[in-house]
Amino acid sequence: MFSLPIRIYWEDTDAGGVVYHAQYVAFMERARSEWMRTQGHAQDRLRTDQDLVFAVRAITVDFLKPARLDDELQVGVQLRECRRASLVFSQSIHRGDGLLLTASVRIAALDATGFRPRPIPQPLFDELKALEHDPRQPR
Repeated sequence: MFSLPIRIYWEDTDAGGVVYHAQYVAFMERARSEWMRTQGHAQDRLRTDQDLVFAVRAITVDFLKPARLDDELQVGVQLRECRRASLVFSQSIHRGDGLLLTASVRIAALDATGFRPRPIPQPLFDELKALEHDPRQPR
């Protein structure tokens, strides 16, 4: 599973020093973007070269334990399903050995100019399909 390190800063927390729930979504977005970059597909290049953007269609999050100021977290990403115009990722956030959050995120493929659903271009689709369920995905 790919993992992105994140440190918690003041701006990530509420008045009690606990990570605000929306920040976890931002952390997961960063991790998926970095996962795509490790595959050789920076999001800006997909937009400009292939008129393709990915957008969150649905997200289910299970908050298990809170993260706090100055924690060091690992945000995990694993591709679980690749369809013609969408992807499903399993994501997790850990602090050390402790699991803080699990999520399932469905991503839609859209054309960058009109934000309408479109198929993932065949070469990219083939690459992503090969990674589906693969536990050896980049770390």
